[in-house]
Amino acid sequence: MKAMRLVAPGAALAPAEVTLPPPRGQELRLKVQACGVCRTDLHLLDNELPDIRFPVTPGHEIVGIVAALGPEVTQFHIGDRVGVPWLGYTCGACEYCRAGSENLCERARFTGYSCDGGYAQEVLADARYCLALPGPAAAAELAPLLCAGLIGYRAYRVARVARNLGLYGFGAAAHLLAQVARGQGRRVFAFTRPGDAAGQRFARELGAVWAGGSDERPGERLDAAIVFAPVGALIPAALACVRPGGRVVCAGIHMSDVPAFPYRLLWGERSVSSVANLTRADGQEFLALATRMGLVARVQRFALSDANLALQRLRSGALQGAAVLEMPGN
Repeated sequence: MKAMRLVAPGAALAPAEVTLPPPRGQELRLKVQACGVCRTDLHLLDNELPDIRFPVTPGHEIVGIVAALGPEVTQFHIGDRVGVPWLGYTCGACEYCRAGSENLCERARFTGYSCDGGYAQEVLADARYCLALPGPAAAAELAPLLCAGLIGYRAYRVARVARNLGLYGFGAAAHLLAQVARGQGRRVFAFTRPGDAAGQRFARELGAVWAGGSDERPGERLDAAIVFAPVGALIPAALACVRPGGRVVCAGIHMSDVPAFPYRLLWGERSVSSVANLTRADGQEFLALATRMGLVARVQRFALSDANLALQRLRSGALQGAAVLEMPGN
């Protein structure tokens, strides 16, 4: 089968022919229908994540059809449509796993990073970490829910928003989370790259009560802010907009260094925290919520062979919503 693979640090993805072995144990072999393109994939390409093994097939927002089952799989059947998220495996035995915090497992493996992902026509995945997908929605519209949606939702819960929520970086995750927050009665304030008038219009279309550059202040204090853009300088900027007792949550896997900032920005019982990865419970809860709300991802579709173009568009900020690779015929 065909795949787009990262063969060396800093290289563009290269097309390759790959033969998958038969699924073993709890594995599924999936025919990939669609795979979302995530900023984490850029961090992989830029060698900003530790211990990358080469070659590797990126992609961790996978929608696929079960084509073959390992002998120990009981929860899925041939022909089922499932989602494969970032979390691909945990040990199940460490203190974090036993405490329900499998997202912090130090022996975890991650789809499209420590195991091959969905920039391919087929993929192997551990059935225990796959998610049943709802309804008849298009595969391309479901794919972004599996990371952009899930990580955004985990960050949203950590933020504990009372009313006013700031979103720094209005990309795939923020455009989904804005819909969730609005549906739950919160007011969304969108912070884009300075001068990004199109991105600000897009945010207002999705219900943001204010949209401006990340170098601006909205004139109202925020209860919480979530930073999706991998820019450390946004942390003090967000703190300056958050009320006393508010929280800034960093939702990315990698961020540039945070600059020094005066203590007065943190004082007043403000806090800064991060979210890491996701749990299977997160996935089940969020997908159920997305189904109830009728959550819709705005997507731009690309062929598998155009994966480098999709990543380039993501890097440049030229996308509105999420980029998705589609595999016609699967």
